[in-house]
Amino acid sequence: MAGARKVSASTTPPAPPRARGGLWILVAGPAVWALHFLLSYVTVAVHCAKAARFDAPLAGTGLALWIYTGLALLVIIVLGAAGWRMHRHGDQRPPHDEPTPGDRHRFLGFATLLLCGLSFVAVLYAAFAIAVIDTCT
Repeated sequence: MAGARKVSASTTPPAPPRARGGLWILVAGPAVWALHFLLSYVTVAVHCAKAARFDAPLAGTGLALWIYTGLALLVIIVLGAAGWRMHRHGDQRPPHDEPTPGDRHRFLGFATLLLCGLSFVAVLYAAFAIAVIDTCT
């Protein structure tokens, strides 16, 4: 083939590791945030319904909410770290916009990292309500 460029083994970028989760890792961070949000509000709703008073304290329920928050933040950090590792795979510089498996892998990692950052902030925002509100009112 005339004009075909020969690529040496040293310039070929390493193949990305096989992604076990595919696109699931992309939605995992927002899913953890949504689960935290749902569990927090359902827990408070059930507690306040059982208390049947508007001024009932959230003492034990508040502890459960902080546990939910800590677990959600921990899972989001782990998912964000996985996204960071995916993004940093190989030595190519951004933008990762070529139609290659390696660039798709790095772009998926970067998008995962950004969504995990957004989910982290959203969980902190919900935790702010836990810190401020101490009764069912």
